[in-house]
Amino acid sequence: MPDTLTKFVYQTFQQGKQAFGYTHKTVLNRLRDVVSPVETTSRSELPASTLALLKRRLDDLTEVDWQDAESGVYPKSLLFDNPWDDFFKYYPMVVLDTPSAWDRSKNKQYQEFDSEISTEGYPSYYVQNFHHQTDGYLSEMSANLYDLQVELLFNGSADPMRRRILAPLKRHIDNLAGNPKVLDVACGTGRTLKMIRDTLPQTSLYGVDLSPTYLRKANELLSKEPGTLPQLIQANAEALPYLDNYFEATVSVFLFHELPAEVRQTVINECYRVTKPGGVFIICDSIQKLDAPEFAPMMENFPTIFHEPYYRQYSTDNIEARLESAGFQSVEMSNHFMSKYWVAKKA
Repeated sequence: MPDTLTKFVYQTFQQGKQAFGYTHKTVLNRLRDVVSPVETTSRSELPASTLALLKRRLDDLTEVDWQDAESGVYPKSLLFDNPWDDFFKYYPMVVLDTPSAWDRSKNKQYQEFDSEISTEGYPSYYVQNFHHQTDGYLSEMSANLYDLQVELLFNGSADPMRRRILAPLKRHIDNLAGNPKVLDVACGTGRTLKMIRDTLPQTSLYGVDLSPTYLRKANELLSKEPGTLPQLIQANAEALPYLDNYFEATVSVFLFHELPAEVRQTVINECYRVTKPGGVFIICDSIQKLDAPEFAPMMENFPTIFHEPYYRQYSTDNIEARLESAGFQSVEMSNHFMSKYWVAKKA
């Protein structure tokens, strides 16, 4: 397929996902206004200029995603890597589960779990209904719905935001011989690990997460296609179960905004410990207030609407200083759409 046609198909694909995500949220919000209305006085409405800026940044993300694929950072097939089987299987469940999330939000029930789910042994900050989702991160249903829920939240841009870690990771790995080891901290359902495996098949991949159900989902995803399976371990990132100086690269995607400040520093320290001298640590997470003052009202609304108890502190936290205090150097930062990136080196 000629590149111009491939680009057009990709742009159309992304626009379709954006339209579907917007329609999904619009319909459900209008339905909620009827069946489970909430007070909106505490929310700040976004002006038209901010919405237009959001659209431009989303278009810019799509363009960067295409350019990286066209330049060979990752195969163009990744641009169309959508789990359609999960979409058709689980989208009805996302819709049917939404009223439960509305009830938890309205009644301020932030730590509600099924009686069969044990929360023993997990840190208190983790035992939360993040995003008001049923059973937090501790049930099979949550693991099955998560990726689709995030794609709907970001209007089809979650994977393009994840893929922004691949260019700096590839630049580092391509200079190394053998089979460099890469760790994904809080690997969740394995979407990022799959992208790394497809981009850098020579790497030995490792993933760690607190949720056993999300790790099972990751194993399911990564087993669907040929390739060496990453080594997946259930563990707390505050005490990574690896030797010092073990990995050529460490990455983490959408973790730090869900950690209390002191835990955030502990996890960064652990990532420094297990990364080899000369290695890199790459973070993808939410933008912060200093990056986009125009989006400050949206960032103020976000913690309440989606129950993100540590987000407000994160939105003003100095992650660069935290990285440097752990020992990392030459920290580079960038922003794409609603995400922010830090690439830090260990001397």
